[in-house]
Amino acid sequence: MGLCLPVAGGERDNDLAQWRRMVAMRAVDIVQPDVCYVGGLTRALRVAALAAEAHLPVVPHSANLSLVAVFTLHPLAAIPNAGPYVEFSIEPNDWARELYAPFPEVHDGMVAVPAGPGWGVQVNPDWLEAAERRLSA
Repeated sequence: MGLCLPVAGGERDNDLAQWRRMVAMRAVDIVQPDVCYVGGLTRALRVAALAAEAHLPVVPHSANLSLVAVFTLHPLAAIPNAGPYVEFSIEPNDWARELYAPFPEVHDGMVAVPAGPGWGVQVNPDWLEAAERRLSA
């Protein structure tokens, strides 16, 4: 007897061989790569292609509203097998709001992909300078 609800997974997997096995054995119903954990945009798109070949939807993992949210929205908008949802944190995240702009907002249950050059956002140089840590002289 199986579960009566779709299972998503893979958010911490970074090995493409593991992804191939997971998709081939249909260990999940929804493929959920994390752009940062999997090794970047190119590898996330490779995982999405594996899922597409198996007719599985992709809803990338996005644990918070740091830049990973931006990194997730772009490929989600570009892949043919994007699931109907986006993982979008509702937890307050003041530090991320100061990190970059424009900050993605949910309107009527939807969030727009940032438009503009590159990722479509500007990183705040003052935030980066304040976050700098020197470990040696």
